[in-house]
Amino acid sequence: MKTLQLTIAILLFPLSIWYAVGVAVRNIYYSRRTKTANGRQPAISIGNLRMGGTGKTPHTEYLIRLLGGSGTAVALLSRGYGRKTKGFLLADASSKASDIGDEPLMMHRKFPDITVAVCEDRNEGLRLLSALNPQPSATGAVLLDDCYQHRKVTPDLNILLTQYSDLYVDDHVLPFGNLREFRSGSRRADIIIVTKCPPYLSTRKRDTISHRINPFPHQRLFFSCISYSDPVPLFSPHLQFSHFNAQLLLVSGIANPEPFKRHLERHSTVANMEFPDHHKFTHLDCEMMLRRFNNLKSDSKAIVTTEKDAMRLIDSPHRHLFDDIPFFYVPIEVKFFEQNDFDNTILNFFHNFANSNHKA
Repeated sequence: MKTLQLTIAILLFPLSIWYAVGVAVRNIYYSRRTKTANGRQPAISIGNLRMGGTGKTPHTEYLIRLLGGSGTAVALLSRGYGRKTKGFLLADASSKASDIGDEPLMMHRKFPDITVAVCEDRNEGLRLLSALNPQPSATGAVLLDDCYQHRKVTPDLNILLTQYSDLYVDDHVLPFGNLREFRSGSRRADIIIVTKCPPYLSTRKRDTISHRINPFPHQRLFFSCISYSDPVPLFSPHLQFSHFNAQLLLVSGIANPEPFKRHLERHSTVANMEFPDHHKFTHLDCEMMLRRFNNLKSDSKAIVTTEKDAMRLIDSPHRHLFDDIPFFYVPIEVKFFEQNDFDNTILNFFHNFANSNHKA
């Protein structure tokens, strides 16, 4: 197996060179002509270099809570991956995952007081968001979801995420590796966050990782971990959940469900059904879930999914198949090892941006 993987990697290496050259030329082009975000409200980008999940959604939620708690009016601009629509759309009470994407829908439902918009062209999206409120605001911010490679816009603050178990410094450019561009693209970041760390990561280990990443003088490096909340019933609010002595069917359509699976396995036996990232669940998929659930040999059993998957399932025309089935989703949150330092870095940036605009 290892020989086969090595052979495939060697064959893909020339393609990686051509891909990397194309990305490099593109980056040089945009570095010479890129416009800033909008000038009135700070635009904060949250993204990564690597394909796959690095925890963008919970980190975006963290920023929404942090900025909202400081009295900032927050807007979120996303591409709206997986939606069937095109162009600029604002989330509202009638929005579905097929309209705006599962992640923007989740954000709209969790944070109804913020503005959530989707647009493939972030520059156009920022312009249209600005047009909604033509008066300059000193108390607003725009979060740009997964915008690190969207070079038409230069964010006012660029946050780069890299996963603890898959640091970008250990990876290579597609298709030989999983990086969307050269590692040197990390230079554009103002803040680098090592995500999905073990909850108890020693200072010595953090220092070792810091040495390997070797951030530039203008960059700040932080470490975060995922905290799992109690399961929430998806279809039947009256159902109760117990982690212990339960047999669970984990249904996931996210880039990397392995950490979630390990969390559930701490107290339960877990059967796994994995689907592609942002998968739209069909009638056949739902029937397969029911069969797998009914085949679990336990009197205490449940189906568990992620919060993002729940957004697609709850709006599914096939949800009636799960009436009275114990089906739960598990919300997650981010915790920083240096929380006060991170919070102050973000809030000071926002304060300085507002002051500089006021003086201008």
